[in-house]
Amino acid sequence: MSGATSAVVFASRHHGNTQRVAETMARAIGADLFDARTTEPRSLTTYNLIGFGSGIYFGRPHLAIRRLVLDLPSGNQRVFVFSTSGLPFLSRFWHRGLTRTISQKGYQLVGEFSCRGWDTVGPLRLIGGLNRQHPNEDDLNRAAVFARSLQAGQRQDRH
Repeated sequence: MSGATSAVVFASRHHGNTQRVAETMARAIGADLFDARTTEPRSLTTYNLIGFGSGIYFGRPHLAIRRLVLDLPSGNQRVFVFSTSGLPFLSRFWHRGLTRTISQKGYQLVGEFSCRGWDTVGPLRLIGGLNRQHPNEDDLNRAAVFARSLQAGQRQDRH
């Protein structure tokens, strides 16, 4: 840990869409960056603001993020959720399991963010996928603005 007060945790496969968004958010707020597949839940307890992000795979966040959130000890930190997907307008649906678990553990959900990501899962690969050029610079700029607003104490939902 570097002494940062914020953490961004991500799970990203396939094209690195979510990793790019996570790196952008972490850089924008000076947060420590963690890969969900190698992060211990207790290592996150000292942060004031924690972001959990994942690509969406067949309608669900990556298993590593789901497990990490399930294994978190109870807490009261501020938390946000973010995702990349072929259909980001459904993000409230995709995020529902994570946000429910986060709230049940006592954390304060302060925002949700989603943007388009290049999606070639399943039959989409036959047509070259959806959103091939995403996340693009506009998506990444929106992610940075979103993260900065949360760090400033504002609640945000950007879809």
